[in-house]
Amino acid sequence: MKLINLVSFFCGTVFSLGLVEGKMIDPAAVLAFLDFAGAWRPALIFVLFGAVIVAYIGVEIQKHQARPWLDESFSMPTMRKIDRRLIIGSMVFGLGWGLVGLCPGPAVASLLMGNLKTLVFLMALFVGMYGFSFWFRRAG
Repeated sequence: MKLINLVSFFCGTVFSLGLVEGKMIDPAAVLAFLDFAGAWRPALIFVLFGAVIVAYIGVEIQKHQARPWLDESFSMPTMRKIDRRLIIGSMVFGLGWGLVGLCPGPAVASLLMGNLKTLVFLMALFVGMYGFSFWFRRAG
């Protein structure tokens, strides 16, 4: 097994444990965080703030490197334009997160909890992704 795969697995495991510990896999906790007009519970702000700090540190380190430690080159996004697809996709993501209380990362992390709703969410997510991909190929 390549070292990069082992490191990726370790990082994914730490990320999943962070989602579990931060209660991001609990749809009720997420929905309570998003309920500004009701019984708002701001606890997830600390989880999100911690994620921003870690991402910021990673970006700062990356800026000073010629190449990654475990790969030949950085894989950075090439598209810089904010277009209609990005805005609509962001709105659909936010709407789904607000309605269900799950987003893809926490949903995958919570699979081992045995929640049937999570499995239904992930199946709907994959059907939607495949449907969009199929529609985009036909339209383009």
